[in-house]
Amino acid sequence: AHYVTPLPTILPLRSRLGGVVSSILRFLGWPAKLNDRGSLITGLGLTLYDFFGRNFRVMPKHRMLSRARLDRIVAGLDRRIIGAGLYYEGQISHAERLGLELVLDGEAMNPNSSALNYVTVEGEEEGIVSYVHNGQKRHVRPRVIVNAGGAWIDRVNASLGIPTQLMGGSKGAHLVVENPALYRALNGHMIYFGTADGRVNLVYPFMGQVLLGSTDIKTEDPDTAVCDNEEADYLRGVVAEIFPDIPVTADQIRHRFSGVRPLPRADGDIGLVTRDHSIAERTLPSGTPVLCLIGGKWTTFRGFSAQVSDQILKLLGRQRHRSTEAMQIGGGKDYPLPDQRAGWVRKHAGESGLSIRRMENLLERYGTRAAEIANELGSDCPLETVPDYSQEELSYLIRNERVGHVDDLLYRRTTIAISGALSPETRQEVELLYEKTRRSSDVH
Repeated sequence: AHYVTPLPTILPLRSRLGGVVSSILRFLGWPAKLNDRGSLITGLGLTLYDFFGRNFRVMPKHRMLSRARLDRIVAGLDRRIIGAGLYYEGQISHAERLGLELVLDGEAMNPNSSALNYVTVEGEEEGIVSYVHNGQKRHVRPRVIVNAGGAWIDRVNASLGIPTQLMGGSKGAHLVVENPALYRALNGHMIYFGTADGRVNLVYPFMGQVLLGSTDIKTEDPDTAVCDNEEADYLRGVVAEIFPDIPVTADQIRHRFSGVRPLPRADGDIGLVTRDHSIAERTLPSGTPVLCLIGGKWTTFRGFSAQVSDQILKLLGRQRHRSTEAMQIGGGKDYPLPDQRAGWVRKHAGESGLSIRRMENLLERYGTRAAEIANELGSDCPLETVPDYSQEELSYLIRNERVGHVDDLLYRRTTIAISGALSPETRQEVELLYEKTRRSSDVH
């Protein structure tokens, strides 16, 4: 609805039978790289994908494409590609905002709950956990602790006095590039392809630019994860395996970022480590249970959350009173259907005094929360360096969305950085606005 949209995805094929042996070996649990996924394996995999998702299907079934049909959809592909599989992924346009809305929804559903941003756990003694928030040391006696620290789980456990070696993070780097020729060639599709070195990469249109990803590098310290020049060169280079006549040059890079997948610790090729989620239970010296959440991703977060909640309720001896399985999230609540969208925009544009175009922009950006935000914008003065955002809009985010510093605005609450619009001048303008808003309000 507001942050998740269908993304037609192309799986290029270079052979008929490629990958059969490797797939059998991997099914049997033996290590093997899939350098080539032929039409037989791909067709079988997509058929199973459709079958297991049949009860939840909201997008079309897969199709197998000949080279002639593929050329009518995506232009400029390598001549050695003989066809493709076409299926649909769910694209998250702004995962950071989806996470924020889950937090805000949770607090609204339970007024006794509280989510604190930028907390440092300092230690535990006799069942009492001490932590620092906003420079103040605080204490709490938890009945259950859920460690959802991702790649930092072992570090959080260490601060609680529990030595663990649960995590074996994998760094994934991405590039956002401004390449009009590649953007046009993709024609709204993602290309999800195996490379000559046995990795899997992707390229797809993203916020008017093109996103390239991703690497898969074993990482011991998640704080050191950055997209370095070697990775950037690699990502630019592998695009040539798919689009040999559309070079991606270093000067086209508008943004680079990396994250660390919270995978379980394992020996061997990091690419073969399971992506399934699991819960590892440990205890504080006082006996308080600590549930460590390993793995997990956006495609399975609801199921994982329910699994964790069930375990918490069991430990507390409580019964579930409410399910979130079909609950709409944040700005997805009462999101207008396609034939209702224009009416919704006109109504709230009239109420707020904003233009139709601006209201449409806010709906796309915030879902139905745009109605509340629009009513707070008043004069709505565009930023000089990024006129797609306004001063009043960012001030609203600072006051209402747990913004701890300027980077929260640039990288997490807005798309300024990830869309490639961040410049030194933009940072300076946003820093001045941030300080002005904090001085004129009670933001903490």
